[in-house]
Amino acid sequence: EGHCLVIPKRHVISIDDLTDSELKDLYTVLKQTKIMLCEVYQPDGFNIGINEGEAAGQTVNHLHIHIIPRYEGDVEYPRGGVRGVIPSKRNYTVS
Repeated sequence: EGHCLVIPKRHVISIDDLTDSELKDLYTVLKQTKIMLCEVYQPDGFNIGINEGEAAGQTVNHLHIHIIPRYEGDVEYPRGGVRGVIPSKRNYTVS
């Protein structure tokens, strides 16, 4: 519950296309959205990410940031988080 997208008003495909001011505004909205999600859903964690380019899974050619609330027990093995897109990097041990 609570998966949100933060999307810049100006159409851009890449985060590199944003001005410094737009990037700052995007980050401000991301923080505000995360605060709101904490108040409404009380998640245990978050995955926050951008899929940029078809090879990275971008299916809508407009920059957007996923804010995905995570909850204890919502998946069997959450360790590795966003590294899960690279199966060999998902399960690791820290020595």
